[in-house]
Amino acid sequence: MIALIQRVSRSSVKVEGREIARIGRGFNILLGVLEGDSETDIEKLVPKLVHLRIFADEAGKMNRSVLDIDGEALVVSQFTLAGSVKKGRRPSFDDAMPPQEAKRLYDIFCERLAKHVPVQTGEFGAMMEVEIHNDGPVTFIVDSKEL
Repeated sequence: MIALIQRVSRSSVKVEGREIARIGRGFNILLGVLEGDSETDIEKLVPKLVHLRIFADEAGKMNRSVLDIDGEALVVSQFTLAGSVKKGRRPSFDDAMPPQEAKRLYDIFCERLAKHVPVQTGEFGAMMEVEIHNDGPVTFIVDSKEL
C-alpha cells in the first residue's frame, strides 16, 4: 500500500463539478492499493501516518504530528500509484489490486484512520478534481512494505 502524504493548509474534492469533501489543515492522502496488500498493511500504515511529525512547532521545526495540531485528513483513492513506467511509454497497472478488493481495503483504511483524526474521502473509482493546497510544499511517499 502506497500513501502519498501532503501537508496541506486545505484540500477538497469535486466529482462532476460538485464538492463532496473539504478539509482544513492536515493531510491530503493519495492512497494506492497494490496486489498482495492486506489489513496488515493498514495496521502498519495508519499509526505511522498519524504519528509522523511533519508539522512545524514554535521553532519552525517539523516536530508535530497531525494529532498534535488537531488536523484532518482527506483520503483519495489513487490506483495510478501502483503504476510502473519502467518499460515503454505507457504506464502498466499490473501491480494494482482489482477494484472491488482495493475498495474494501481503502474503506478499512479510512475507518481505521478516522479513529484518530477526522476523515473526509473522495469517491472511489470516480473521476475527481482534487484541490490540494500543499503547505511547504511538504510531500512524502510512505510504502507499507517498507515499514
